[in-house]
Amino acid sequence: MKNLSVWKVIIYIFLVIMAVLYLAPLLWTFNVAFKTNKEIFTAPFALPQNPTMENFTFAWTAGKLGIATLNSFIVCVVTLILSMVIGSMAAFGIARLRWKFSHLALVYFLTGMMIPVHCVLIPLFTRFAKVGLSNSLTGLVLPYLTFSLPITIFIMVGFFEGMPNELIESACIDGASIYQIFFKVCLPLGKTGLFVTGLMTFVGNWNELLLAMVFISDDMKKTLPVSLSKFVGPYNTNYSQMFAAIIIAIIPTIVVYCAFSNQIVDGLTAGAVKG
Repeated sequence: MKNLSVWKVIIYIFLVIMAVLYLAPLLWTFNVAFKTNKEIFTAPFALPQNPTMENFTFAWTAGKLGIATLNSFIVCVVTLILSMVIGSMAAFGIARLRWKFSHLALVYFLTGMMIPVHCVLIPLFTRFAKVGLSNSLTGLVLPYLTFSLPITIFIMVGFFEGMPNELIESACIDGASIYQIFFKVCLPLGKTGLFVTGLMTFVGNWNELLLAMVFISDDMKKTLPVSLSKFVGPYNTNYSQMFAAIIIAIIPTIVVYCAFSNQIVDGLTAGAVKG
């Protein structure tokens, strides 16, 4: 019993150290966002002497973070809805419908998790340029959706396979069609999985930079990560304004994770265990 208590203390100390390591950069970024450039270089770790909101005002107006935030929101929400609908349907077909190539279909979708975006960047750019999808938000939604589907299908397959067979059989006996079984039985039971995959999809696409930087050249169509890159110049960087812009960009993801962290962990755990 004494050894068990010692191990608990060691684990708690380790967790505290890890929490400090993760939170320290975030707190430091929040601190310097209220400073001037001079204060950042003279006293980088001290509290701001005269906290100012001018950095946030400049980042929002001159940096065009307002329209960039709207573009990111549109792209991420459209991708989120499509990935949840298409991914859940594909996962249901793989997990619950008995057909010959269901396992091969799952492997096919999961290969998307092993393909880095850098490998398809040039082919996508040339193809989108030919069909007129470059420099458009639609041209971002398609690759975002493609790279979001594998993890969505993978997690939702675990949820659907973990559902009791008796529920499906009872629905069949009552005369429910395959669509009614999906929408009225399986989908409500798998809402935790949808919740988890939705959060992962939204946050991942919210922070995506490479595709948005390559495909979008119009300032009025750029997403938030691309707009943040404009605060770093080749010869000069205004760090106080850049850190203020970073705070604006990460606030939505921080709020989401703080509000729904327990649901994320519970959903991932439930999806990993088959009943």
